[in-house]
Amino acid sequence: MAIITRLAVFLSCIMLLAAPVMARGLQCVPYARDASGIAIRGNAYTWWDQAAGRYARGQAPRVGAVLAFSSVAGMRNGHVAMVSAVISDREVLLDHANWSRRGGIERGVRAVDVSEAGDWSRVRVWFGPVGGLGRTVYPTKGFIYRDASEAAPAGPTDIARAATGPSDPRGISTLVAIDL
Repeated sequence: MAIITRLAVFLSCIMLLAAPVMARGLQCVPYARDASGIAIRGNAYTWWDQAAGRYARGQAPRVGAVLAFSSVAGMRNGHVAMVSAVISDREVLLDHANWSRRGGIERGVRAVDVSEAGDWSRVRVWFGPVGGLGRTVYPTKGFIYRDASEAAPAGPTDIARAATGPSDPRGISTLVAIDL
């Protein structure tokens, strides 16, 4: 019995040491940093200010850019998510972690700009438990770009447009790049 108790204590210690390592990749900040190559650390709500002078920032979505969410009551540390596709000037697909499910990673989830000015200052994001866009509107600061050249306005050839076809439960349609 003493051997089993010692083994249980030993395994518990290993799990306590391994938990932070396993959780690291499942939080939004390390996931966005690794996925985007934008080397910012700290809580998500600090990314926008930290990016000033280091990375270009703007209000236009670009593939590879990080959308920085503001801190709000239900999300006090803010949130960051990488843009994986631009559907239109008001709709993108995001790759992010720790959104629909604690510690979970989601790829290609729909986010829609619902701001009156069309400046991505307010968004709705696909939420797994409801199987669609959540009703909550989240304030955002804007996009952080890897390179200064990415801040230029999008031309028609830069936008991936949704093809008319079946979409999956996340609202993702087959994407087709259109060169106008």
